[in-house]
Amino acid sequence: MRFRTVVLSACLALLTACGNERPAPGRERVYPVFKVTTTSVDIVESYSATIEGCQDVEIYPQVSGTISSLMVKEGEKVKRGQSLFVIDQVSYRAALRTATASVHVAEAQVETAKLEYDSKRILFDEKVISEYDLSMAKNALTIAEANLEQARARETNAKNDLSYTEVHSPVDGVVGTLPFRAGALVGPSISKPLTTVSDTRQMYVYFSMSENQIRNLIRQYGSPDEMIRKMPDVELRLNDGSIYESKGRIETISGIINSQTGTASVRCVFPNEKRLLFSGGVGSVILPHEERGVIVIPQGTTYEIQDKIYVYKVVDGMAKSTEISVDKLNNGKTYLVRGGLQEGDVLVREGVAMLKDGAPVSIKND
Repeated sequence: MRFRTVVLSACLALLTACGNERPAPGRERVYPVFKVTTTSVDIVESYSATIEGCQDVEIYPQVSGTISSLMVKEGEKVKRGQSLFVIDQVSYRAALRTATASVHVAEAQVETAKLEYDSKRILFDEKVISEYDLSMAKNALTIAEANLEQARARETNAKNDLSYTEVHSPVDGVVGTLPFRAGALVGPSISKPLTTVSDTRQMYVYFSMSENQIRNLIRQYGSPDEMIRKMPDVELRLNDGSIYESKGRIETISGIINSQTGTASVRCVFPNEKRLLFSGGVGSVILPHEERGVIVIPQGTTYEIQDKIYVYKVVDGMAKSTEISVDKLNNGKTYLVRGGLQEGDVLVREGVAMLKDGAPVSIKND
C-alpha cells in the first residue's frame, strides 16, 4: 500500500511539471527568406485574334438590271479587272445608241448655226443687216454648241452605264459567296453585295493589348516605332489548336485606346501563299518578348485576399503584409511583379499561410 502511494505521488509531480512548461520568452518561428533582385525574363503571351484579308472588297453593282451571266465561282482566284458578273445590256445599248444619235443631231445643228452666223457676218460687214441680226445668229450658234456638249455628256453617261453592266474585280484575290444568281434583279441599293473579293496573299491578324502592356513595351524599346521594328516575330495558333507554319510581324499599333475596354488594336501581317488562312477566321497571336530589369517571384511566396495579391516583407524582424500588382507568366509558377516591391526587399519564401501581419520573424540562413 505504501509502494502505491509513492508511485502515485511521483506521477502527479511529473504531470504538474509538464503542465507548467512554456515556450521561452521571445522565441519566434524561423522562416526561409530571399532577397528581391531584378532579372531578365522571356515572356510568351497569347491574345485572341481575328483574321482578315489585306483587302476585303465588297462588290456592288452601279446600274440596275437582271444578272445575265455569272463569270466566276465561289472560292475562285481572280485577277484585277477580271469579269465577275454581266448585267443585262439590252436597254443600256439602246440608250447609248439614242445618246449617240442625239450627238449627231446636235453636231448638225452646230454646223447649221455656224453657217448662218458666217453668212450674217458677211452681210453685216456689207451693212446689209443690223448688229442685232448678227448677235442673234451668234447666240443661236452658242446655244447649238451648248446642246452639243449636253448630248456628248449624255453619250458619255450612256457609255459608262453600259460598261457598268460588266462588273470587274478591282483587286487580285479570292471570290467569296455568291448570293445572287443569273436572273436575279440587282441594283446599287441592294442590301448585301454581289460578292466579296479578298486579297489573301497576305493576311491581317488583329488583336488587342491593354494600355499598360503597350506602355511597358514602349519603355523597354524606347518608342512605338522602335517597338514595332525590334519586336520578334509572332506566331499564330489557329482555331483547331495547330500553329500556323509561317511567322508574322507586328505592323501597326493603334494610337487610340478604347475607353470601354482600355485596350488598343494591334495589327500583324502573315504570309498566305498556300491560302491556309481565311478571311473572317479566328485564332490566337503568340507574342514572345524579353523584359529586362524586372522582378520575378515564385507564386508560393504570395497569398490572395479578395482578388488581391500580397507578400510578407521582413522589416526590422517583423512580417509586414504588402500588396503587389503582378502579371502571371506562362510557366504557371512565377509572377512578374509590376508594383509594390523593389530590389533589395526581403520576402518570406515559405510558410506565408502561418504568418500574420506584424508577427516576429527569424530568418533561416540557407
